[in-house]
Amino acid sequence: MTATPAHTALWPAPHARGAVDATVHVPGSKSVTNRALVLASLASEPGWLRRPLRSRDTLLMAGALRALGVGIEETVSSSSSPAGAGTPTGPGEAWRVIPSTLHGPATVDVGNAGTVMRFLPPVATLADGPVRFDGDPRAYERPLHGVIDALRALGARIDDESRGALPLTVHGGGGLDGGPVEIDASSSSQFVSALLLSAPRFNQGVEVRHTGSSLPSMPHIRMTVDMLRAVGAQVDTPESGGEPNVWRVTPGALLGRDLTIEPDLSNAQPFLAAALVTAGTVVIPDWPERTTQPGDRLREIFTEMGGSCELTERGLEFTGSGAVHGIDVDLGEVGELTPGIAAVAALADSPSTLRGVAHLRLHETDRLAALTKEINELGGDVTETADGLHIRPRRLHGGIFHTYDDHRMATAGAILGLAVDGVQIENVATTAKTLPDFPELWAGMLGN
Repeated sequence: MTATPAHTALWPAPHARGAVDATVHVPGSKSVTNRALVLASLASEPGWLRRPLRSRDTLLMAGALRALGVGIEETVSSSSSPAGAGTPTGPGEAWRVIPSTLHGPATVDVGNAGTVMRFLPPVATLADGPVRFDGDPRAYERPLHGVIDALRALGARIDDESRGALPLTVHGGGGLDGGPVEIDASSSSQFVSALLLSAPRFNQGVEVRHTGSSLPSMPHIRMTVDMLRAVGAQVDTPESGGEPNVWRVTPGALLGRDLTIEPDLSNAQPFLAAALVTAGTVVIPDWPERTTQPGDRLREIFTEMGGSCELTERGLEFTGSGAVHGIDVDLGEVGELTPGIAAVAALADSPSTLRGVAHLRLHETDRLAALTKEINELGGDVTETADGLHIRPRRLHGGIFHTYDDHRMATAGAILGLAVDGVQIENVATTAKTLPDFPELWAGMLGN
């Protein structure tokens, strides 16, 4: 008998029979891990990444950097710090990153990872030789023009047959002049981060001026800036007294650092939602007191929707009250949280309006259309707006919840399944993009 392929298999989303009470150790942040890999690869000395996320997106990033000549050694030990490297941070995996002269020819598989397809073309300009970028079919549809056009303006040679998208080849010349450049990053803040991350290695650094309207996901740009500064880069930003929508990075050497990766707070969302939906309690260990991760907004948003939370020695303790309230919220800076919030809103006691997320139409899938279709097919009442969703709660029923190869669609379906019997998730394996072993973590939380 032939096994059903993982991408078409249906996963019966577990139905909660009572309040959850669990501690969930969420793996490391994808956004931090992939930025740290790039910065460590461009440093002037080796560095360590502690507790990095091992997922499809981060393994694609590591594989791409190896193809360009970077050494990345993976170790698992009882102490995640080697002798002499300071206080051990506990058991776990560590990656030692050993920079090297970047070279081509090389081929990079970006999968459907926005960070890989956007952060690495600037790195490839520093390589000596051609670097070809390719990926999943959906990756061909995701915007890349901001990075391509900016790199050309800064002196790079790129062949993309005028698509402004994958596949493409960067003809690395061993360096890039850099300097001032204007881009429209309104479709993705990653266009800005991509240029900033490699800028210390450009001959003139870079001055990035955003010329578009709104700039989504600003916390991710702040994350990029903070991480650049942590490895010795000089960065001027609008928040530090610079011009609005202008970021400047001075050329200079980057330090090899010993960095422990924070838990991925956006991936904590489904587990916090479980506490909210079931009137239970979930603890997420190692939740940072200060962070640039967008997922930190969940404390505020899910509290407004009916929960309560506290940072303790155990971590973030989140408890549902037994009631789930609708919300009117602008998610422009934290768009990746939209699918999970939409799922909770569909189970609320009053309508919700989620605003400021028109750019989600260009993510792993058109998330606004996908959420509308899938929730409505379970009996919901969701309508798309120009920049978001309006959700009127209705009594939902079981059915197949399609994921469109989008990890956050899969976890949104799992949230609905807690309260709605008979929900089946198509291709739950797509969660491996950023949250490996999600089905096992979910079952463990429920005591299954």
